[in-house]
Amino acid sequence: MAVNVQMAEPTAEEAIVDALVERARAAQRRFERNATQERYDAAALAAGWALMEPTRNRELSELAVETTGLGNVPDKITKNHRKTLGLLRDIKGAVTCGIVRDDPESGITEVARAVGVVGAVVPSTNPVATPTNNVINALKCGNAIILSPSPKGVAACERLLGCMHAEFAKLGIDRDLVQMIPAPVSKAKAQRLMERVDRLIVTGSQDNVRRAYSSGTPAIGVGAGNVTVIVDETADLKDAAAKITVSKAFDNATSCSSENAVVVLDAVHDAFMTELHAAGGRLLTGDAGAKLKQALFAGGHLNRAMLAKDIDRVIAVADVPVEDADTARFLLIEGEGIGRDYPESGEKLSLVATLYRARDFHHARQLTHELFRNVGAGHSVGIHTSDAERPLVLARTLPTCRVIVNQAHCFATGGSFDNGAPFSLSMGCGSWGGNSIDENFSHKHLVNITRIVRTIAPNEPALDDIFGPHWEKAGK
Repeated sequence: MAVNVQMAEPTAEEAIVDALVERARAAQRRFERNATQERYDAAALAAGWALMEPTRNRELSELAVETTGLGNVPDKITKNHRKTLGLLRDIKGAVTCGIVRDDPESGITEVARAVGVVGAVVPSTNPVATPTNNVINALKCGNAIILSPSPKGVAACERLLGCMHAEFAKLGIDRDLVQMIPAPVSKAKAQRLMERVDRLIVTGSQDNVRRAYSSGTPAIGVGAGNVTVIVDETADLKDAAAKITVSKAFDNATSCSSENAVVVLDAVHDAFMTELHAAGGRLLTGDAGAKLKQALFAGGHLNRAMLAKDIDRVIAVADVPVEDADTARFLLIEGEGIGRDYPESGEKLSLVATLYRARDFHHARQLTHELFRNVGAGHSVGIHTSDAERPLVLARTLPTCRVIVNQAHCFATGGSFDNGAPFSLSMGCGSWGGNSIDENFSHKHLVNITRIVRTIAPNEPALDDIFGPHWEKAGK
C-alpha cells in the first residue's frame, strides 16, 4: 500500500531561500548549457574586477570596517587586492570545462562538470575578500552561488554584489548566478540554504561549520585558527621579529592565520625581545600584564571592545601603561599555562599575542603540540629557523596541515606571491580540525569530474608479483 507523505509547508524565511535557490538553479543551467571555458573565465574575471577596481575596493573596504567594526581600511584594501589578484593568477589557464585529461594508456578521459548551486557562509572578519574568493571559484567551474553573510557583513555583501552585477551587465552575464540571502539574515535562512544547495563552503564560526556538516549537503568547512610560531636559536632574530609583527598587526589580526602564540627558546629570548620591541611588539608583565589579560577575557569571553580593534583602542580599553606606546603595534602577555583554565592559550582575534618560553627546540615542539590540543589543531604552525630539519620534525609530529618557514604567517598561509601555496581565505585543517579537506580551499573543490572508462590491454599480475616480498619474509 502506498504511503502518502506530506511535506511541511516552508516558513516565510525558508520560502525566501527556496526562491533564491530556484533562480540560481535556472541561471546555472543556462550558464552550463553550451558552456565554454571562455564563458566561465569571463564571469570569474568580471567578479574579480568588481572588487579590484581601486575606487570600488576602497569604498568596499571603508564600508566593511564601518559596519563590522573589525580591521582597518588600508589593510582591507591590500587584502582585497592581493587575495583576488593571486587567486586569478592561480586559476588562469586552469581547465574547468570539458575534457581536462585524456590518457590513452589508461583508457580514461576526464570531463569537468559543475556541481550546481554553491552556498557560501562568510564571516564578518572578511566580508568582502572571502565572498569574492568564493564567487570567483564558483563561476570558474560553471556554478551559481548564494552568499550567506554575517549580520554585520550584510551591507558590504550587498554593495559587493551590486558591483559584480554591474560588471556582469557589461557582458550579458546572468545576475542570478550570484545572489545573497537578503537582510535580515538569520540562522533559519542560513540553515535552509545549507539544506537546499549542492555544495557548501563555510568559513567562520565553528558552530556554522558543525551545522554545515550535519545539514545533509556535501560541505567544505575550515577549522579554528590558533597559530603558534616558534623562534629558535638559529633564527635571524631581526627578520623574525619584523615578520611576526607585520603579520600580527595586519588588518588588526582579523585573519585566522595571525599569530596567537610565540614560543621563544631561552637561548635567544632576551635578544629576540629586544628586536621585537624595536619592531613594535610590547610585552606586558606583572600587574600590567594581568590587567590586560583580565580586560581581554572579561566575563570569561573575548572582549568585543578589543576584537580586531586598532592598537590605541586596545590599550585604552585595557587601561594599561605601555612603554613607547606611540610606536607599539601589538601587545604580548606571558603564558601562564595551556588549556581551558588559561584563556591566553587560545585564539584571541586581537592585537594581543601570548609569549611562551622553551628550554630547547624539543620543549618548543611540546608546547606547540599542547597549544594545538587546546585550540587550532590542523591549521598551521610557523617556525623561524636556519635548521632545514626542524620544519620536517614539526611536519611529522604536530597535528598541523601547514608548516610556514621564515615567513610572515598571515600572508604565507593563504598563499603569497613568493610561495607556492594557493591563494585562499579558507584553510582546511584535515581530520585534526574536523574538516573534510586538509588544503587551502580552491576552485577544484567546486567541480565534479566525470570519467569515461575504455578497455585497454589486460594488466593482471601474477601472484608472485604481488605476494613475493611477503612470502620471502613470512612464507606461504
